[in-house]
Formats: sequence, C-alpha cells, structure tokens
Amino acid sequence: MIYITLFFSAFISATLFPLGSEALLVYNIKEGYNLVYLLAFVTVGNVLGSLLNYFIGLKGEEYLEKKSYLKKEKIEKYKAFFDKYGAYSLLLSWAPIIGDPLTLIAGIFKYDLKKFLFLVFIAKFFRYLFLAVATLYFVT
Repeated sequence: MIYITLFFSAFISATLFPLGSEALLVYNIKEGYNLVYLLAFVTVGNVLGSLLNYFIGLKGEEYLEKKSYLKKEKIEKYKAFFDKYGAYSLLLSWAPIIGDPLTLIAGIFKYDLKKFLFLVFIAKFFRYLFLAVATLYFVT
C-alpha cells in the first residue's frame, strides 16, 4: 500500500494540482522501504502525471483555438521554436512551478511523444535519485 500511495502522490504532484511527493518519498526511505521499488513507483507515477498534462495540452489546443484564445499562426511559430529547443526545456520538467506547465506546453505544440517520454523520464528519475541519495547520506 505504501508504494501505491507514493505512486498516486507522485502522479497528482506532476499534474497542475499543487501537491508534492518528495516528503513522502523521504519518509518512506527513512522507514526502510525498498529503495528500488520506491524509485520505480515514484518515477512512473510522476511521468504518467506529466503524460496527463501532455494529453490535456494536446486536446486543449483545439479548444483554445476554437475559442480564439490562440491563433493557428502563432501556434505554428511557437511550435517551431519548441521543436528546436523543447528538448532542453523538458529536462526541467522536474522543477517546481515551471515543470508542470512545460509538459502541458509540449502537448499543445504536439512535441514528439517518444522524445517527450524519454526526456521527462530522465528528468524525473534523476530528481528522485538525487533526493534518495541525499536522504540516505544527509537526513538523520
């Protein structure tokens, strides 16, 4: 049950809802739960939450265009920029405040899904790995 709770905490925290999964991960590490399982569940949950943002952006673009909040020409202009530099920005998908909107924007611009998943997985995994190592060595 611990791993499922951590999974859902990470999933929700990757969406646009304000919730964090880091404290629960640190607590579970200090309680002695299996580190490999913890990292797997928290990373997969967080990546799937980002994937939800991606799909909301993907479908939300049609709505925003229909309501005239976005113009097709502007979308194409920004999409070209994101295709060129988006990979670098998605490596910041782990970051508080800016990370979740970046994954939404990737969906709006229809960024390549395979590249998206790879970059977001790398970013999220290494954030949690860093936190786990810091917890093991520095948190008493």
